[in-house]
Parts: sequence; structure tokens; C-alpha cells
Amino acid sequence: MGHGTVFRNARVFDGEHDVLRESLDVLVVDGTITAISEHSPKVDNAVEAIDCSGRVLMPGLIDAHVHVYAASLNLSRIAQSPFSYLAHFAAHFLHASLDRGFTTLRDVGGGDVGLACALKEGLLGVAPRLFYGGRVLSQTGGHGDSRPGDYALEHTCHCGCACHADVISVIADGVDAVRRAVREELRRGASHIKIMGSGGVVSPTDPLERCQYSDEEIQAAVDEAERAGSYVAAHCHPAEAIRRSAALGVRSIEHATLIDRETAEFVAEKRAFTVPTMAVIAGLVEEGEKLGFPAVSMDKLRRIADRALGSLEIMKRAGIKMGFGTDLLGVLHVRQSTEFTLRAQALPAIDILRSATSVNAEILGQSRRLGCIREGAAADLLIVNGNPFEDISLLAQGGEHLPVIMKDGLFHKRMI
Repeated sequence: MGHGTVFRNARVFDGEHDVLRESLDVLVVDGTITAISEHSPKVDNAVEAIDCSGRVLMPGLIDAHVHVYAASLNLSRIAQSPFSYLAHFAAHFLHASLDRGFTTLRDVGGGDVGLACALKEGLLGVAPRLFYGGRVLSQTGGHGDSRPGDYALEHTCHCGCACHADVISVIADGVDAVRRAVREELRRGASHIKIMGSGGVVSPTDPLERCQYSDEEIQAAVDEAERAGSYVAAHCHPAEAIRRSAALGVRSIEHATLIDRETAEFVAEKRAFTVPTMAVIAGLVEEGEKLGFPAVSMDKLRRIADRALGSLEIMKRAGIKMGFGTDLLGVLHVRQSTEFTLRAQALPAIDILRSATSVNAEILGQSRRLGCIREGAAADLLIVNGNPFEDISLLAQGGEHLPVIMKDGLFHKRMI
């Protein structure tokens, strides 16, 4: 038997069921859960025992909407920042996320092969695993176009290729350019492709409620991704953008803040996922002006803020599988855990817990490996002081109530 740990006398939330399994022992060997038993498994002296004393043992959390290089609330400033600075910010973001119990992150704009290699080679120590989509695809003047409206025309390329790019996004106009951009991000190891399907809050020039990209461009992105065994995620606020994205085969719809009942039912019928992001909305409403968020963006924000929580209720009634995302920029990343209590204003705890574990794992194509406690799964585990079924705020305190955080069988935190 290799290096291992056995968690004894645990109340187990397995990431899926709505009851806690009592008094279980969970054996971890070489980074994998190898046994779950009501009777203590036989272990040798190489296995360390931790007595959970009836505490809850649950899967590591998954945040399916982050931007690890988003060191500022200002997109233009990110685009102009030295990459060395952004890399250090990303390392800080990753470690802080793990402190909060997030053992897996999906980066939907910015994360790249360099950071993935650094994580794989252990250059950042114990850190969350990262599923990255590379640069977001945006049309000219779209949500991913960080250039201000007075950007000089002589600096713009008109050849039809994917011309303007920064660490977060690339501009690709036309079907051929979109195909090329998708292939390029997949060549760089992206696990998924992100496109901008509508206007957004932080971008300087695009109307929030308008759709972006033509049907043909979105279909090209979906075709290229699916042929490579990948999928497309789409940034969408208005119902029209959400519906057309689902109709064209987009798998993961981000935000979905202005969804209506009819659209939600259509998304559920198409079996697409949504990934709402409450934390960034609340954070910007409360701190945006103080942090210098532009007035035009604050105006856009107010148009979605009042509808955000209601969108959760609409999506639940329609039966949509909702993932868990936060989308926090710059210093607001410290609010990552607040997503739990924000959602609790509209959803039961079990729905939120599943979103942050098994549903997000399904979005990632990692069911039965991540977001669950079962034999053969990765040993990403948390011990919780208290019962999150009864008090979801235990997960909203930045890791304060998590005495043990394990990722891939390695302890990041151990206070038992």
C-alpha cells in the first residue's frame, strides 16, 4: 500500500445525495479514494488516521467561472499589465482559492498552458487543479474587446483573421476567423472554448442587452469544439442570447441573469447548463464605485442586479442544472465564498452544494472523478466544522470552518 490517509467516523456528503451518510471511514491511497466503509478498513503503518469525530466530510469545492489573470476591474488595464505581474496575481488567486476550499477551478478567460504547466510541475506547491479555456473569443466591439471607443482605427487589422488579442480575449470576426481562433486555443490545450454571446458589464462600448456573434459564427465555434471532443461556454445576459446559444449547441451558459421562464424551459429541454455568478454582482454593487468602476459599467450593473436572484428561482423551477461560479475580478476575489450565502436567498442548501461539487464536475466532464466521494475518485476532500445542509454559511467564511483541506491526497491545511 502506498502513502495514505484514512478519515474515520465521518458524516459524509458524497456530492450528490441529500442525506449525510453516518459513521463512515474513507480511505485515501496515493491521491485516490480507495475504500468507503462502515467498518474500519485494514491499513498498514504507512496510513495516517484522522478522527473526524462526527464532522462532515465532503468533496472539494469547484468554482466553474474564474479569471485567474483578472488582476483589475479595468479590462484595458489587465491588457496592458506586464505578464510577470499577472502571473504572480494568478498564483495568489490560486492559493487563496484553495484556502477557501476550492480544489478545482475552471478559468473561462485567460488561464493558459504556461500556468497549467507550472501547476503540473509543482512550481506553485499544492494548488487547485485548473481547467482553462485560453482566451475568450469576442467580435469587434464585443464584450471581450477591451479597447476604448476612441481606439485609433489605423491600429485595427481588416484582414479577417483573429487580429487583436490580450491575455484575456482575442477578437475574431467571421466564420473562418472564429474557426481559426477556436483551433488555436485548442492547440494550446484549452479544455473548452468561451465565446461572448451578448454584451457585458465591464466592457466599455457594447450594449448590455444586445446579442453578439452571428448564428453562423457561434455554430462554427460549436462545431470546431465538438469535433475536438470539447465544448463551448457562452457569456450571456439577455434571454435572447441565452436561447440562441442553447439552440446552437452551447453547453455552458454563463451568468444567465436576464433569463425568463420560457427561455429557461428551453435551456432545460436542450440539457444545457447555466453557471450563475452572484458574487461578482454583489461585490461590484457594494464596492464598485469605491474601487473606481466606470460610471457606464455601474449603469449596466444596476440593470442586472435586481434580476439576478430571481433568475435563480426561474432556473430552478425549469429544472436547469446550475453550476457554481463567482467571476470575481481584482481585489474582489476575497468574496469567492460569499456565493454560497448569496444563493441561499433563493435556493435550498442541497442545490448549492451540488452545484459546487457534482454539477460542476459534470460540466467539466469529470463526473465520478471530481465533485464526489466515491471509490476511484480523486481525493479532494474537506472536513467541515458543522453541518452545511443546515447552515450553508459554514462554507462562506473563507475557509474558517474547514479544519482540513486535501487536494489529490495532499494536505493543504490540517488542524485536526
